[in-house]
Amino acid sequence: MFAKETYIQRRAVLKQAVGSGLLLFLGNDDQGLNYEDNAFRYRQDSTFLYYFGLSAAGLSAIIDIDNDREIIFGDELTIDHIIWMGVLPTLRDNASLVGISDVRPSGQLKTYLQQAQQSKQTIHYLPTYRAEHSLKLLNWLGLMPAQQAPSIPFIRAIVAQRNIKTDEEIAEIEKACNVTADMHLAAMKFIRPGMYEYEVVAEMNRVAQMNNCELSFPTIATINGQTLHNHYHGNLIKPGDLFLIDAGAELPSGYCGDMSSTIPADKTFTPRQRAVYEIQNAMHKASVEALRPGIPYMEVYDLSAKVMVEGLKALGLMKGNADDAVREGAHALFYPHGLGHMMGLDVHDMENLGEVWVGYDGQPKSTQFGRKSQRLAIPLQPGFVHTVEPGIYFIPELIDLWHGQKKFTEFINYDKVEEYRTFGGIRNEEDYLITETGARRLGKYIPLTPDEVEAIR
Repeated sequence: MFAKETYIQRRAVLKQAVGSGLLLFLGNDDQGLNYEDNAFRYRQDSTFLYYFGLSAAGLSAIIDIDNDREIIFGDELTIDHIIWMGVLPTLRDNASLVGISDVRPSGQLKTYLQQAQQSKQTIHYLPTYRAEHSLKLLNWLGLMPAQQAPSIPFIRAIVAQRNIKTDEEIAEIEKACNVTADMHLAAMKFIRPGMYEYEVVAEMNRVAQMNNCELSFPTIATINGQTLHNHYHGNLIKPGDLFLIDAGAELPSGYCGDMSSTIPADKTFTPRQRAVYEIQNAMHKASVEALRPGIPYMEVYDLSAKVMVEGLKALGLMKGNADDAVREGAHALFYPHGLGHMMGLDVHDMENLGEVWVGYDGQPKSTQFGRKSQRLAIPLQPGFVHTVEPGIYFIPELIDLWHGQKKFTEFINYDKVEEYRTFGGIRNEEDYLITETGARRLGKYIPLTPDEVEAIR
């Protein structure tokens, strides 16, 4: 939690940006894992955290711009809660820490909203991403889920504010990035043939927990790096395997880190692994060198893809003009995801508000395979924090599909690609802050080049 003045200022900026109406904030509730009292790890809604700072279940809030009121709705602990949880600060005391003096029982929120409806006041709310949110809007506003249209002015005001990270936010993100880097460094030193993937995951979890952190997303740690979001950890690591890790730490404040690394199971890369790894490194380096205010991130994505095409041409896997190959989408056989995404209180920052608003400023996204997965396309601005994570993958099922369709044969040498069908995948990822003059990497440095990786092995 930041100083009270931070939250007061954030709400003031939001009120001015939206201008009128009532802003409704839905906090998150506990969710039962397999029965009510055995719950998943609690995580507060990030927008609620940003403006109200309280990480507790069962809270909602409003900013009534028209009537100049800021109210948190929730219930104080009963003696039954205290018996099980101990004596905790009251909700009223916690609310005062974020500059809110008006605290009301949760049962009064429905009445307040109904009165606002009767007076024809505009009620702004955000997209729902949990069933509980939709049910609350149904109960409070009488709107069926199909009728629950989020407020675009509300979304755009939040995105404009949260996209630009303040110095105190950057400090928190960098702490999360440092723990994230330590998780990767521990894994790079730890992994050996004969281990199971889950043993490496346990070592990374140990580092996160020793730093009082949770995970910012479910860890990817796999010998099957060609599967982009592979959360299965039951494989035996064998000599000759490549091991891809995508993992991040989340601080108690909610701020996140997100990094990837690819490691040989042995102490050194094979010649083929090193050759492809060097191409991925070239993609990464070119992307980082291009970062600066004003450059559309989609242009950086295109640059990374062209670098890959030229590298794969040298290996005989691709052919033809790189610009043409990327424009037509042939590169996506090997690079089927985007270059990066915004990061902050969410590992994919504000993704619940919609990529079209966060990464595209309301402009339509591409429908081209590969390019459509680019989450950030707009010109970079000072204060943006985002990932840089190009990758190269050999996905047998995709290779077979495109080969069978004779797709992009003017750019892809399928006979040569067949020699790599069991290669796996390579992704390395860092987190960057856009500055007034360029960009700065956040967090400790993770070995990136093949020589650096082999040295730590």
